[in-house]
Amino acid sequence: MNLQLTLAWRYLNGRRLRTFLTTLAIIFGVLVIFGMNTIMPAFSQAFSANLLAAAGQVDVTITHRTSEAFAPEALEKVAALDGIRAAAGLIERTVNLPADYFDGDPSTPDRIAALTLKGLDPTQATSVRAYQVTDGHFLQADDQAAAVISKSLAEAASVRLGDTLTLPTPTGLVGLTIVGLMPVRAMPGNEEVFVTLPQAQAMLDMPGKINVIEANFDSLKEARRAEIEAALQAALGGDFQLQALASGAELLTNLRTGQVVLNVLAVLALLMGGFIIFNTFRTIVAERKRDIGMLRAVGASRRSILGLILIEGLVQGVIGTAAGIFFGYFLGAFVLKLMSGMMSQFLNVKIGAPVVSAGLVAIAILMGVGITVAAGLIPALRAARITPLEALRPSVGEISIKRMAGFGFWSGAAMMALSVAVLFQKDISLIGLGFVLFTLGLVLTAPALVNPIAAIFARLMALLFARAGTGQLAEGNISRQPGRAAVTASATMIGLAILVMAGALMGSVSVGFLSILKKSLGSDYLLVPPSVAVWGTNVGAQPQLAEELRALDGVEAVSTMRFAAAQVETLPTPKSAGGAVAVSVLGIVPENYVKVSGLTFSEGEAEAAYAALEEGRNMVVNGVLSSATGKKLGDEVELLTGTGVKTYRIVGIGNDYLNAKIATLYISQANIAADFDRHEDVFLQINLAASADRPAAESAIKQVLIPYPQFRLISGVDYYNENKRLFDAAFYGMYLMLIFLAIPSLIAMLNTLAIGVIERTREIGMLRAVGATRKQVRTIILAEALILASLGTAFGLLSGLYLAYLAVQGLAAFGYPLVYTVPFSGTILAIAIGLLFGALAAVIPARQAARMNVVEALRYE
Repeated sequence: MNLQLTLAWRYLNGRRLRTFLTTLAIIFGVLVIFGMNTIMPAFSQAFSANLLAAAGQVDVTITHRTSEAFAPEALEKVAALDGIRAAAGLIERTVNLPADYFDGDPSTPDRIAALTLKGLDPTQATSVRAYQVTDGHFLQADDQAAAVISKSLAEAASVRLGDTLTLPTPTGLVGLTIVGLMPVRAMPGNEEVFVTLPQAQAMLDMPGKINVIEANFDSLKEARRAEIEAALQAALGGDFQLQALASGAELLTNLRTGQVVLNVLAVLALLMGGFIIFNTFRTIVAERKRDIGMLRAVGASRRSILGLILIEGLVQGVIGTAAGIFFGYFLGAFVLKLMSGMMSQFLNVKIGAPVVSAGLVAIAILMGVGITVAAGLIPALRAARITPLEALRPSVGEISIKRMAGFGFWSGAAMMALSVAVLFQKDISLIGLGFVLFTLGLVLTAPALVNPIAAIFARLMALLFARAGTGQLAEGNISRQPGRAAVTASATMIGLAILVMAGALMGSVSVGFLSILKKSLGSDYLLVPPSVAVWGTNVGAQPQLAEELRALDGVEAVSTMRFAAAQVETLPTPKSAGGAVAVSVLGIVPENYVKVSGLTFSEGEAEAAYAALEEGRNMVVNGVLSSATGKKLGDEVELLTGTGVKTYRIVGIGNDYLNAKIATLYISQANIAADFDRHEDVFLQINLAASADRPAAESAIKQVLIPYPQFRLISGVDYYNENKRLFDAAFYGMYLMLIFLAIPSLIAMLNTLAIGVIERTREIGMLRAVGATRKQVRTIILAEALILASLGTAFGLLSGLYLAYLAVQGLAAFGYPLVYTVPFSGTILAIAIGLLFGALAAVIPARQAARMNVVEALRYE
């Protein structure tokens, strides 16, 4: 053992640059693993808060059974419970307003008859919900007599940013300075006025009291959520009541879908870090075949060789892992801080500190130390089994495809075949498994493909460096170790695969949701009820309103929707227990609907489907309903209605934006009147004629709407732009993470090239001795880097396009309106990044090789 320790120390100390580069690779590999997996939970929590807030919901709302206020001690009990991610105490109080409060004209009642005053602690509240502010800023802890309101309330009250909003309260009229404006309110409930908690307590004469607690859980698993709810009830006692998000809610499905995507990114970070460590240390040990042969020749046993490699790997693994965990935490904190500014600016979401768990530390240690030791043992075992004479023999320059296409190649081919089979399952939970299988399959098959692919790229390099004659030399260096080249290219492959996948997925989301948004809500004006998509809580208008609107000068078309609720019975399936599915039934007049809006059909012809709606009991269902019930085009569906069971036939599957994530079906207004006895219009869309005077028409529409305060007039263009802004903000945050995941490929290639230069010191010296110039040596290293980058880029594009298709198909299987879009711009960007990284990675090693002293290089051992 002492001899092994001595030899290990002498080797590590005698080759300090190589030791430093190897340890650096371990540090960076663990840094990727640890850093990214501390970022993911924090980002997941912010993502969950944002999606919950976008739906106007939290995991649980807690109130006193008497609805009276209570002391904040209850909030402390909630926040201290295991499983509560964030909790906030609020004061909520409805403030009824006189009919002419804002305009002072009793003859024209104001649209807003009541407000909800909400007092909150800004720090607590933003950890539970996302409050999007488009102008000004959200509340701050030291704000006094300040308020944040929606643009729709500002319009109704005729106030702007910086103006004073005066409200009647139990303590008299109170003036509040408007410091922030939120988007036009399109979520359930009436208008809200947000103030700080001390301000609300003073206005409502409720010092030191709250009357609502909102909290979010740290798990999306139903069993765990039930445990948390039970613990909450036990801690608070029978005086409090809980209103929790239903376990089968559509929102939870969306949250779980997002969690799966984030988990996939975490797995990719593990793979990235593992490849960096494995490739670097494996390269070091494989290149020491001659050293091992010399040790065996002077009497070292196989056990001694293995012990030597084990100690070297253990020392470097422990040091690299400790440093990687240390720097990984601070990197996570730095990235989250950068993202926090963006998320706060666009979505007012507060991202917390990096999340460190005992399991993550254990994984980092296992990956850092374990992979390092394993990466050294595998080639060391091979070297220890051969004779000293064979180990001392020079390496063969070429490795044929037949030799490489052995067990590993066919195992990889089988994995890739299985990953392709995953496509047909259309299950988002299998995305991670499919990508891991595909990636490992590529890595295992790549060594057999390196030589022919490298030869192709070498010819391109030869054209670029025709006079230097260096392309073939670079190809030869790579072809001698196809396994090393394949694993090195894998880091680039994973990084670029993530970028291509993200580009395709984001493009598909944009093409899918935004095109549906523009088509279904692209009319000139929308008459929006208080509760969008949750239609059953709305009070609509009789058909007279639509007729009055159609009679206005400049109005070209008016379309209306009517709502009813129904249920569809489903049979048990391997993925579902079956049972009744609640559905929203929307009645339209196809002739009017197509003039201002339209469904985006995934199955069936639009013209034929609209015509069929007017003929008998036919319906169009959206993707979520089709997925939930297993019903397809042409199937008959029994609807349980208030007037009995009615049988309808599916004539199309299509989506609109507002109902894209809720089980919805569309029938004619004649049928919704006959079978559901519904005659109220709950949503209206208006298009103006091309020659219309827009300001005059808008003013006339507002006059007609005065007796209908339940509706708000919203510009279709403004609504589209607001939603697009939210999409862009979310994509921006995602790209920050993805760019970070692409950087390791640069470090991995730099490390491999630098170590390769060290190992080829004598070879480079011989090239210089026979007349090669420094420029030619630099060109060889550059060409080698570009060939490696080209290999990684080719594999990355292939796996990225596959993963993107798998993700889109998995989401589409849930009924989301996504259509796979080939990311042409993302593909070009990935190619550019891959080649740029190759060129950058070659700078330092090429400079190092070109500056070698010829005599010293020839004497190097």
